[in-house]
Amino acid sequence: MPGSAPISCLGPWPKDVGVIAMEVYFPSQYVDQAELEQFDNVSAGKYTVGLGQARMGFCSDREDINSLCLTVVQRLMERNTLSYDSIGRLEVGTETIIDKSKSVKTVIMQLFEDSGNTDVEGVDTTNACYGGTAALFNAVNWVESSSWDGRYALVVAGDIAVYATGSARPTGGAGAVAMLVGPNAPLAFERGLRGTHMQHAYDFYKPDMVSEYPVVDGKMSIECYLSALDRCYSVYRNKIHAQWQREGSEKRFTLEDFGFVVFHSPYCKLVQKSLARLMLNDFLSHPSPNTETGPFAGLDAFRDVKPEETYFDRDVEKAFMKASADLFERKTKSSLLISNQNGNMYTPSVYGCLASLIAQHTPSQIAGQRIGAFSYGSGFAATLYSLRVTQDHTPGSGLDKLVSSLRDLKVRLDSRKKVSPAVFSENMKLREETHHLASYVPRGPTEDLFPGTWYLTRVDDKHRREYARRPLEDDLPAEPELVRSSTATEHIPSPAKKMPRIPAATAGPDATISN
Repeated sequence: MPGSAPISCLGPWPKDVGVIAMEVYFPSQYVDQAELEQFDNVSAGKYTVGLGQARMGFCSDREDINSLCLTVVQRLMERNTLSYDSIGRLEVGTETIIDKSKSVKTVIMQLFEDSGNTDVEGVDTTNACYGGTAALFNAVNWVESSSWDGRYALVVAGDIAVYATGSARPTGGAGAVAMLVGPNAPLAFERGLRGTHMQHAYDFYKPDMVSEYPVVDGKMSIECYLSALDRCYSVYRNKIHAQWQREGSEKRFTLEDFGFVVFHSPYCKLVQKSLARLMLNDFLSHPSPNTETGPFAGLDAFRDVKPEETYFDRDVEKAFMKASADLFERKTKSSLLISNQNGNMYTPSVYGCLASLIAQHTPSQIAGQRIGAFSYGSGFAATLYSLRVTQDHTPGSGLDKLVSSLRDLKVRLDSRKKVSPAVFSENMKLREETHHLASYVPRGPTEDLFPGTWYLTRVDDKHRREYARRPLEDDLPAEPELVRSSTATEHIPSPAKKMPRIPAATAGPDATISN
């Protein structure tokens, strides 16, 4: 397993810190967006073409943020035969709040009980869809700091995205992504290459403490997203230019320097527009673009536009979407599998796009590539950063294992159960009426859940929640109605066989990064 570098290989920094393994969970049922268009009495293509969405996953009252995160964590641990003792940090990024004090992370700690490991740093991080990225940065910073004790960090991004009846409802979704972070990773963070933009705005927020539904200013939200993308790309380019200049190169960074680009995806059409937006930035920043031939051909009329005046300029949008069509096909389209088929997962959205990209390429196709990732959370917080894929794509390598573990994504998406828009609407109404109740027993069926899925069994009179897990095999009895990890840990090897502990001193005091 990557991450188990011998002490002699470690310098003042752990080498190639990044994502070693990923796991994705989405609900086992979905509603078809074309059928939802008919049910909502809107024009054909409003959701499927206008938003670029085909299907939307959703949760019944049997699933909540705790169950989603329990499921994805246990699935990652089991599929990678990891010991819970090998985890030294666990942080959850989510905006799905069911308790204003108790973190989702502490609920997940029940999976660690049989291992006896309670020495696990991290809690929850919240800022709309950005919380998963903040948690991931914290994990990377921990491994690259003097606090690191040689164990893995585990990052979980999970959310249930639901909206009140209306135009925003088809942009919902649900799911969770778990990522194992450590050194010698097949997806390594490029040091110093993060462009961040933070600003105050009420574009999307959740002020009602008893409702799952947000307050959304749709137009402002798009403007905030695109303006943040502009700023983050500018900062990122300045930082990579500075690195290149220190190395003696005067090369200009453009979109072509990304092998692939993934985005936070509220809906697929916005992602396509976002890639076009980056091309607009390349065009406007170029000292003398060739508008006769090449990618900027025919764009001379837009040479003097001001970016802040083009967020809703249809002429600019249409021209640059056309000009960037080939870039979109090559660098971004494959990342939209989960987004198109499951919807917006909020914090896991950009990581679902990353997983989709990896799942649809061979190790040799992505080896050595730079992947740009844009993460956005309303309110608002955004970062554009990059990952460098390892060159090693040999059979059995870390990259080969990562790609292999995600190859079943499309099969899993296709195995879900389609339900009618009427049943979907009934489920939304049930969640609306019951998600905050005490003394509640969920009504949703459990037999349609994927094997190995944790689900809510009851909420007692003090709002304490209990969960059971569907067995991995259908013919096995259900596990006890309290979260226990005994079944999961019986076959897991000792941590010494997976990742030897490396004393914190081996990282050296120079490895500390302020968070």
